Amino acid sequence: MPRSAPTAPRLPEAFTPTVRRSLARADPTLGALMKRVGPFRMELSPLHSPFAALARSIVFQQLHGRAATTIFERVSACVGAGRKFTPQALLATAESALREAGLSANKLAAMQDLARKSLDGTVPPLSKVRRMDDAALIEHLTQVRGIGQWTVEMLLIFRLGRPDVLPVDDYGVRKGFMLAYGQPEMPRPKALLEYGERWRPWRTVVSWYLWRATELSWDT
Repeated sequence: MPRSAPTAPRLPEAFTPTVRRSLARADPTLGALMKRVGPFRMELSPLHSPFAALARSIVFQQLHGRAATTIFERVSACVGAGRKFTPQALLATAESALREAGLSANKLAAMQDLARKSLDGTVPPLSKVRRMDDAALIEHLTQVRGIGQWTVEMLLIFRLGRPDVLPVDDYGVRKGFMLAYGQPEMPRPKALLEYGERWRPWRTVVSWYLWRATELSWDT
């Protein structure tokens, strides 16, 4: 049985001034970064279908946004847009049509695997996804070809609004830490994970601020 999701409310509404002060007390350097960046303004994208969201993530891998958007629109035109974009519809679409839409052989194989695993329950339906905790979702979804932990973490953060996700393999998070904490190099994922224990249960919030740190001007 899937484990239940944590009871903390979804971001960004859950992040209150009280929480911000608590984080600043636990980590004054983080407090200074939050003060410099300003209010927490992370925006969530709606999640209507885990299958469609993950399919989009597969298309966007290693591509610039505009090119990926064009390809996904072409794929959707073949499969069906909106609620018509289903695992059954994708598997029923000719491979030649999907390749002509712009999918590489690897991405086509990944999307077909995603569709099959959505049908057999490996990728749970939305009703179950909302009830599963972060670790269980990572365990389930990374069984899909082409879906790694980082991809699932982005879904947890920006689609589900989970409050305690720290994507330690993310380049922007690691670079933001280096800049904000005045380090000579980016931290290794394990070291960042250990340091981040002091940020629980609001590591998503900290990740957002570390991303913002890469957009600031820093004195050298």
